[in-house]
Formats: sequence, C-alpha cells, structure tokens
Amino acid sequence: MAEYYDVFENRVRFAETDMQGIVFYGNYITFQDETFNAFLREIDYGYDTLAEKGWDVHVVHVDMDYHASAEFDDVLVNAMRAETIGTKSLTFAYRVRRKADETLLAAGHVTYVAVDAATGEAIAVPDDFREALVEFQETPPTTT
Repeated sequence: MAEYYDVFENRVRFAETDMQGIVFYGNYITFQDETFNAFLREIDYGYDTLAEKGWDVHVVHVDMDYHASAEFDDVLVNAMRAETIGTKSLTFAYRVRRKADETLLAAGHVTYVAVDAATGEAIAVPDDFREALVEFQETPPTTT
C-alpha cells in the first residue's frame, strides 16, 4: 500500500467532544480538511498559490470509516496522500491516529474537482500541480 504523510497534528478540544465524552464524528471531516490544507503547504502549493494561479478545488465526495474513539486532550496525527488524479478531479486518502498509542481512529477519502476561481466551472487539474504531487510522493497518485 502507498505511504501516507503525517502533515497535521491537533489536540482534541473540549468543544469537539459530545455528551459521550468522545470526538463528535463530524469533526473528523474538519480534521480531514485541515490535513488537506497542511498537505498543500507540504508540496509548496497552498491555497495562496491556487488563488494566484486562478483556480480552486470544491469537495464533491467524502467518506469516512470510524475505528476507535478519541477523547478530550488526545493528540491526533493526521495523514494524507494523493490517491488518484483524473482530468478534473483529485482523490486523497486520509487517516488519523492517536499519537500516544498509534491507534487508528478514522480513515477515508475526499474527492475534489478543480474549478476556475472566477466562474466555479470545472477545469483540468493544472499540470504544475500534478507535477508537485508526483515530486512529493514516493508513490505517485494513479492517473484515471
């Protein structure tokens, strides 16, 4: 299996827990989004670069499987990798584990569509972004 890149750590805040004292499941999507932002920074292609180049990404699909629970004050290690790149879409694999014991908490995928920043219309994923992903990852994403 292709490698994941640990790009974002966070400590569970009390506000992120529910009445059961565990992280509310929807917050993992927020963690996934923060991980994507960190991943972009790691490949030197952050949202500021997207904006400068006139394009953006829109989320079109998210899936998440939950394996264990995190609690208040746990430190979480969030990892991601680019899994596939299509003509206009990108799918990233995500996982999060508790730092103290490496327990896998959740894993899933998020699919984005590249869009023109001005019009919101779908566009081809820019070549320089594809190249940045290929250079960063030991195993390049699959092209579909």
